[in-house]
Amino acid sequence: MMKWALALAGATAMASPAFAEVVARAASPDGKLTVAVSLDGEGRPSYSVAKDGRAVLNDSKLGFLFTDAPKIERGLTLASTKRDRADTTWTQPFGEWKTIRDNHTELTVTFREAKNLKREMAVTFRLFDDGVGFRYTLPKQANLTTANIADELTQFAFAEPGTAWWKPAFEWNREEYLYNKTPLDAVGTAQTVMTVKLASGRHVAIHEAALTDYSAMNLARAEGTTFRAVLTPGSNGPKVSRAAGFSTPWRTIAIADDAPGLYYASRIGLNLNEPNKLGDTSSWIQPGKFVGVWWNMIKGDWTWARGPKHGATTANVRRYIDFAAANGIQGVLVEGWNVGWDGDWFGNGNDMNFSQPTEDFDAAGLAAYAKSKGVRLIGHHETGGSVSNYDRQLDTAFKWAADHGERVVKTGYVTDAGQIERVDADGSKHREWHEGQWMVNHHQRVLNAAARYKVSIDSHEPVKDTGLRRTYPNWLSREGGRGMEYNAWGGGGNNPPEHEANLVFTQFLGGPMDFTPGVLSLTGSPGVFLQSTIAKQLALYVTLYSPVVMAADTPENYARYPAAFKFIRDVPTDWSDTRVLNGEVGDYVTIARKAAGGNDWFLGAIGDEEARSSTVKLDFLDAGKTYTAKIYRDGPSADYRTDARHSITIEQRQVKMGDTLTIALAPGGGEAIRFVAPKRK
Repeated sequence: MMKWALALAGATAMASPAFAEVVARAASPDGKLTVAVSLDGEGRPSYSVAKDGRAVLNDSKLGFLFTDAPKIERGLTLASTKRDRADTTWTQPFGEWKTIRDNHTELTVTFREAKNLKREMAVTFRLFDDGVGFRYTLPKQANLTTANIADELTQFAFAEPGTAWWKPAFEWNREEYLYNKTPLDAVGTAQTVMTVKLASGRHVAIHEAALTDYSAMNLARAEGTTFRAVLTPGSNGPKVSRAAGFSTPWRTIAIADDAPGLYYASRIGLNLNEPNKLGDTSSWIQPGKFVGVWWNMIKGDWTWARGPKHGATTANVRRYIDFAAANGIQGVLVEGWNVGWDGDWFGNGNDMNFSQPTEDFDAAGLAAYAKSKGVRLIGHHETGGSVSNYDRQLDTAFKWAADHGERVVKTGYVTDAGQIERVDADGSKHREWHEGQWMVNHHQRVLNAAARYKVSIDSHEPVKDTGLRRTYPNWLSREGGRGMEYNAWGGGGNNPPEHEANLVFTQFLGGPMDFTPGVLSLTGSPGVFLQSTIAKQLALYVTLYSPVVMAADTPENYARYPAAFKFIRDVPTDWSDTRVLNGEVGDYVTIARKAAGGNDWFLGAIGDEEARSSTVKLDFLDAGKTYTAKIYRDGPSADYRTDARHSITIEQRQVKMGDTLTIALAPGGGEAIRFVAPKRK
């Protein structure tokens, strides 16, 4: 009898924590997406998400670990609930859509420890029809004045098996890895965005929004298909240290029936950011294309350092200015123009001076020459990972840029992950991660300094995009992934044909990327060929969104392909509407975009290593109008594996709303179309 009683007591004790009681529920505006918040028998909070009555995430834990205090995760009670809703529309200064609707319901649940410290923790959920965002708030309170966070206990417990597209976190090459495609239960530690196709066919993307004064979130598989948040480390113990009375970034869960639906759902990230804090920026923030002193250096023909092969010379830059002016291109990027590039600067950029040109670069003369041609120079600030050295120069650097007519500056942080050099005021030295709290705050300092001089930022080796371009529109674009340069280097490290179709439904769900497309020569270093056709290089201008876009090849190479280059000249970089016509993660995608301030539409379609064909309906065109479709498609023998990669067919036809087009993609191929609207009589 005693053994039976002990066994029953043990079984009850084991079962009790697992029993979860729902303490609050909320539904999206259309009622189809629901969140349930629960407390189990030990007072552990969790949340779950369902769509159309089917679980997307099972009970997933919430809470914090601290470095200097007990965790907040057990022994909690429900203190209060609060509800709200909003349905507004706001206008972007630039983007993929001119206007964005923010239609959501909101539930805030506040938990309080039942005994001991009696600390409070609030969790706010915003429910959209196509996803959920939630964030924590830690109020300032007697027993919590400073939050020294070791990690979050946030979980994402997928309710089904599935397939995941992800790239590894905490590896030496920062964010610049190819995406893995694995079963969901085979993921290691992943950066976000992580995209998942569940067994039911539903698509889910996990990311974050409004990352400020906090460490970036990664995802580590705990067991099965359950993941936990892992914050990027800092150098001084806690991953995050802040005075209490703050809210964390939003953790976002985009949910859609298919891959194109995810692209639309990604707008919840913008909606979860605060409105524009810079005021009217229309006079100085201007999207556009640029050419530059870059590809020849990537290939090894020129150097960043001074010497016989120095790329950033007055003569070279004048030639690029002439080319840009002749082709209606707004900017010329110049890398290697300043003192500091000589010697071993990788991971050691303390000699970089961002207001001192080299002796063979006539900065004042080139700025004046560019202005006379209707072109602006685009600056380049490469830190070599020596970020404190850059911090000390921010004001003088951006004043110098503004004085020389630069409206955009490309920043860089080339060093291995975890090797950012930080030097404090007391002289103490530290090593930081690119996406830790200290670097997140550094990027904010850069934005603020640039905005004072009406300069915008295109950051490379950056912290990931979390929609802050809504709040700070001068953060135009960033890299943060494997761009075009990998196609120049060979050694088996080229981007495969599927890479861009992966990016559209993974990284680009977080925001724009400066991918640097348009290499029509399809050639990198000697003997290295891009795994692409010419038509695909054109299509990338539509499928891979960035408000500032490079025509990455050289003037000499564009002269060899004038007919194809015309599409690059014509395609805009700012849009009033975007439609994702079809797509599968890593396989193919077709996107149509309407030019901002105009009536023309542009279409881009890209594939992977297979030949593919699809039919698209031109429902996006205006009714009653006949458009001229200028088509740039793969030639009949085009194939990225052969010399026929350059085969392209250029033709035109008349089309109208409701017509259909067959998009035939060669292996490694693409298709680009400009739909020219009829002129008003």
